[in-house]
Amino acid sequence: MAKTGFVYHPDYLKHDMGAGHPESPERLRAIVARLEQSGVMPRLVRIHPIAAADEWITQVHKPSYVTALKQHAPATGRVMLDADTSMSPGSLPAAYLAAGGVLAAADAIMAGRVDNAFCAVRPPGHHAESDRAMGFCLFNNVAIVARYFQRQHGLARVLIVDWDVHHGNGTQHSFYDDPSVLFFSTHQYPHYPGTGRASESGSGKGDGATINVPMEAGEGDEAYLAVFQKVLVPAADAFKPDVVVISAGFDAHRDDPLASMGLTEN
Repeated sequence: MAKTGFVYHPDYLKHDMGAGHPESPERLRAIVARLEQSGVMPRLVRIHPIAAADEWITQVHKPSYVTALKQHAPATGRVMLDADTSMSPGSLPAAYLAAGGVLAAADAIMAGRVDNAFCAVRPPGHHAESDRAMGFCLFNNVAIVARYFQRQHGLARVLIVDWDVHHGNGTQHSFYDDPSVLFFSTHQYPHYPGTGRASESGSGKGDGATINVPMEAGEGDEAYLAVFQKVLVPAADAFKPDVVVISAGFDAHRDDPLASMGLTEN
C-alpha cells in the first residue's frame, strides 16, 4: 500500500490576515479536524517541517524581495503588502515553514519514507511573483519545491498541475522560458488575477511547456474530467516527468464564495 505523508505545523495558524479574511487559519483547523475525526490521520506519515533556507527561497524569489519582507515584517499589528495580502507577526515565520514543509515532503519522497505527500501549509503560494507578494501569497512554495527536486535531488523534469480556480501566475512566470518544467493549469477565466489565456504557452526554449486551459464559469465535474483526460494525460505522457507537483486549490468547488465553478466532491 502506498504511504502518504502529511505536512503540518501549528505555527501555520499564526499567519493572520485579519477577521473575515478568506485565507483564514480555520481552513487548516478544519482539515486537521476532519482527518482526525475520519480516522485517516493515523494512516498518514507525519512530516515535520523546519524553516526553509534562503538558499532555496532565492532559487525562485529575488534576494531583494526576501530582504524587503524581512524588513517589513511587523512586531505587532499588520503590514499590507498589496490590496489583498498582509503580514502579521507570525506570517513570515509561517511562510518559511510552509516552504520548508514542501521541501521536507520532497526529501521524504526521495528517501523512500513516503510515496507521496499532502502539504497542509499556509500562507499559500502560487500567486507570489519573483519580486512581490500577491493574492494572499508570500513565497511560491510549488515553484520552490520544483527547483529543489531539480537542484537538490537531481530530477530533470517536473510537471506542475494547478487546478486552483485562480490562475497560478507566479508559478507560470517562474518557468515560462524553461522546458524542464511543464506547467498545466485549469482555472476560471476571466477571473483573478487576469492571466492564464490559452495563448500563454511559454517563450523561447520553454515555448509549449506552459498549458493553460481557461474554464468558463459554471463548468463542473464532466468538463474538468474531459480536460484532464484529453489534454493533461497526453501532455504528461509526452513530457515523461520525474515528479508531479500539484497546486491543490479546492476553490473550484460549487459552494466556494469567491468563484463560480461547479465542481463537486465526486
